Amino acid sequence: MAAHCRRRGLPAPEGRAATVRCVLDSLALAHRAAIRQASALSGRDVDVVHLVGGGSRNDLLCRLTADACGLPVVAGPVEATALGNVLAQARAHGAAGGLAESRALVAATQPLRRFVPSGDADRWDGAAALLASPAR
Repeated sequence: MAAHCRRRGLPAPEGRAATVRCVLDSLALAHRAAIRQASALSGRDVDVVHLVGGGSRNDLLCRLTADACGLPVVAGPVEATALGNVLAQARAHGAAGGLAESRALVAATQPLRRFVPSGDADRWDGAAALLASPAR
């Protein structure tokens, strides 16, 4: 991580905590880029980000993603892949309703947390522009 930053002419994180923060900021910016690209390609506005899996346990990642995207983040379920598999199989066997019912079941049985944007949008716009610029 530090070597990559130095190659690009950016300040390298010093120490473990700064490196972890750099990784989390980078993930939040990657979420922002992916969501904006998906929105542009689909022609649909995005009004909420669903962060599932292990990353949904990281409060700082969820807060950073909300700030970077300028959108609320719903975190959870942690075991989204397994739950989706079970629900798809249940639907295929007629033991569960449609998509709306499956989503309602997950919402009623899994702990979901909501994070709202609270950061400086200009900071994230600047960071995204810096990442998109060619190496110095």
